[in-house]
Amino acid sequence: MLEKFKSYLVDKGGITEAEFQELAPVLQTKTIDKGTYLLREGEVCKYAFFVEQGLLRSFSIDQAGKEHIIQFAPENWIMSDISSNFFNESSDFFIEAIENTEVVLLDKTFFNLSDKSSSYRKYNELLLQNHIRHLQKRVNLLLSASAEKRYLNFIQLYPDLTLRVSQWMIASYLGITPESLSRVRKELATKNFKPN
Repeated sequence: MLEKFKSYLVDKGGITEAEFQELAPVLQTKTIDKGTYLLREGEVCKYAFFVEQGLLRSFSIDQAGKEHIIQFAPENWIMSDISSNFFNESSDFFIEAIENTEVVLLDKTFFNLSDKSSSYRKYNELLLQNHIRHLQKRVNLLLSASAEKRYLNFIQLYPDLTLRVSQWMIASYLGITPESLSRVRKELATKNFKPN
C-alpha cells in the first residue's frame, strides 16, 4: 500500500531507498470507508494523512449549520489540520473520506525524518512555503475574484475532481451557491470551455 507514498518521498522528497526502508516500519496505513471521519471539530489532530488512493475533504461548519469546504485531498496529496497537530490544540475542522480511501498516517516520527535527511528537510520547507502560498492565493480568490475565476482556479488545482465530487461540494469550496456554480458552468459552456 505504500507505493505512491514511497514514490512521493523518493522522487519529490529526495530521500534515499535506505532512508525509506528505515522509515517504513513506523508507517501505519489505514483503509477508510466513504463517509468516515478521520477528524472531527473539537478533537486534536494526531496525524497528517497521505492519500494513496481515494479522496478526502476538510471542512468547517458555521453557526447556522452550513458547511464550508477548505480543501480536497486526492491521490498524492497530504491533508491535516496543521495548527491542531503542531500546537496540540482542538481542531476547528472535520476531515472526511468522500470516497473509499487508503491513507498513510503520518505522525511526529515521520516529520522527524527532516533531522536525518537534508534533501527531505529542503523539500519539506518547500512544501510548507507552497502550502502558505496556496492559502494566500485561496484567501485572495475568495475575497476578490469572480465566481468564474474561482472555478477556473479550482479546475487548474484539482483537474480530475469535477467528475469525482458533487456540484454542491465544489460550490461550497468556491464560496458560492450551487445555482451560481451552475450559471458559471453554463456561461463557460457557451464559450466552448470543457473542464476535462
